Amino acid sequence: MSFRMLLTISTTHQPATDLGFLLMKHPDNVHSVELSFGRATLFYPEAKEERCTAAITLEVDTVELVRGKAKIEDQYVSDRPYVASSLLSVALGRLLNTAMGGRSKHRQELAEVAISLEIELTPLPARGAADLLARLFEPLGYSVQLSAIPLDPAHPEWGDSPYVQLKLAGKQRLAALLTHMFVLIPVLDNSKHYYVGEDEVQKLLRKGEGWLETHPERELIVRRYLRGLQSLVRQARTQLDERVEAEEAEEHSSRDAQEEAIEKPIRLNDQRMTYVSELIRESGVHSILDLGCGEGRLLRELIKIPGLRKITGVEVAPRVLAAAGDRLKLDHMPDMKRQRIQLLQGSLVYRDDRLTGFDAAAVIEVIEHMDPERLPAFEAALFGHARPGMAVITTPNREYNALFEGMQPEAMRHPDHRFEWTRAEFRHWAESVAQAHGYGVRFEGIGSEDAAHGHPTQVAIFTRAEDVRAAA
Repeated sequence: MSFRMLLTISTTHQPATDLGFLLMKHPDNVHSVELSFGRATLFYPEAKEERCTAAITLEVDTVELVRGKAKIEDQYVSDRPYVASSLLSVALGRLLNTAMGGRSKHRQELAEVAISLEIELTPLPARGAADLLARLFEPLGYSVQLSAIPLDPAHPEWGDSPYVQLKLAGKQRLAALLTHMFVLIPVLDNSKHYYVGEDEVQKLLRKGEGWLETHPERELIVRRYLRGLQSLVRQARTQLDERVEAEEAEEHSSRDAQEEAIEKPIRLNDQRMTYVSELIRESGVHSILDLGCGEGRLLRELIKIPGLRKITGVEVAPRVLAAAGDRLKLDHMPDMKRQRIQLLQGSLVYRDDRLTGFDAAAVIEVIEHMDPERLPAFEAALFGHARPGMAVITTPNREYNALFEGMQPEAMRHPDHRFEWTRAEFRHWAESVAQAHGYGVRFEGIGSEDAAHGHPTQVAIFTRAEDVRAAA
């Protein structure tokens, strides 16, 4: 006897039928793969230019599932054949391995960019706190919608079952969406049907690369994925920490070398610190976030402003954050002054409740270090979730690079920059963000202005629209 669960992936990115190229599965065909416990099948219930949907069903043979096993949890009477579990992750890995790896034979350029995607999964166990699904998926940039599944539609008085229908929507690379589901479905089920050993640690590290390292629920994800086996959890935790430290230490070292060498003749970094601290002083705000605070250069200026009662620096790398604490001399700071400042480890692309309720946020020379496909997640985290009253964002002006001695045409100020925008490009991005999230925005510059090339650093100052209306 077999049972089915259903997962659908849809897109409205046009032409939507390109989803077939991304999944490496033609919309006109039905695709199946045999598994040790049943069969996974992919087909397309709709395949139009405006919208395309791929559906995956998993048929689980309850006899094969428990054959040769004696554990109580592996007996016939269980919910595994009925609901999404680690069985579905195995099926995704077998059926969509190429797509999960980010490869597309005919649409590689599309596989590398974020597109509008929707996913629906039913029935899904969500064992744990009621808000667990939101805590897992919202930091990754998804909107989350849950629908309870009744125990019996014919008897509503019996109430709801412990299972839900999950709908997610967001702009993601397809490979990212698939790896998110591969890791998080077993986490939600909080159980696995197969042996968990060191191979599972490496699988988790591979599938979690680029997002798990700094996820706010990393500890819970690792613990549940590895079934709480402490030796494996410690191994995974150590390797994730090392990955973050290696990347961030290299980035900050590079930032302190090449970029400063280019900008040092005009003391541009000093001008940035002075500009931002004066702007914050004049604004009269009482609390501020320094996002991507690095080793604390701006924090050292902000702590001098008497009116700032709460100053929070956020940095992804613990080692860099520790260096910021040392440079600020937090251990030797007077108690009254020390109470005004805190340092938090966190990612700028994940929604974090600790960062809500601030009057202002400063994001100084940070966004250019983000991959362009991560910008929507940053925008959602800062402007959609944290929603400070004011946000100050600075970034290099690419047009001004022509005036720096020794810079080659089309070169960027240091090798970790993913992009450097012209004034028109920055204005377009900032105005789009402001309109999408209910902010007003104005533009200024830092450093001496050149008539043809503008300022070396460009600035966008966002103000929450409701605050502007209230002041008026």
